[in-house]
Amino acid sequence: MPKPLAKVLLGLIGAEVAPIAQAAREVKPVLADDIEMWERKLDDAVTADARIPATTRETIVQARRGQGTFRDRVAVIEKRCRVTGADNPVHLIASHCKPWRDASNEERLDGENGLLLTPSIDHLFDRGFIGFEEGGRLIVSPVEHRPSLLRMGIGAAEAVNAGSFTIGQKRFLDFHRNSVLLQANRR
Repeated sequence: MPKPLAKVLLGLIGAEVAPIAQAAREVKPVLADDIEMWERKLDDAVTADARIPATTRETIVQARRGQGTFRDRVAVIEKRCRVTGADNPVHLIASHCKPWRDASNEERLDGENGLLLTPSIDHLFDRGFIGFEEGGRLIVSPVEHRPSLLRMGIGAAEAVNAGSFTIGQKRFLDFHRNSVLLQANRR
């Protein structure tokens, strides 16, 4: 919202909006680097939580990084990148549908909360530039930069169908569509 319009609206609302206005001035937009910083802080919080057994703490942190138990569990369900078709495990990342930062410890390790994706597709999925419909059709965010997608191998005119998903994957992909996928205008 333009600052002049915001000032007018704040003036019309009155003094009771002052604490909200002050909080808004102190909050900065979340950038990709900020997401990584917060996820590292969550790693640290899990590592420091003595209520969680040591081996479970390590498993959870490794899962966020796309290693260990989570990757193994995703690989039982997924065999290739849903978009590019790449099937060499060396080139695939176990990507969370419901982001690590939003998931419970149990969800963080649930293989149905994951897809195997190539690094560029993982980036687009994690940042909300792409998603998947329940039936498998690739969804491209209306705010994505189309020339970049073309360079990453996603044609603008072609419809990509990623195939079918398990019931559990559909549940996690629903979260992704509603909370991660970037929309031009959320209602």
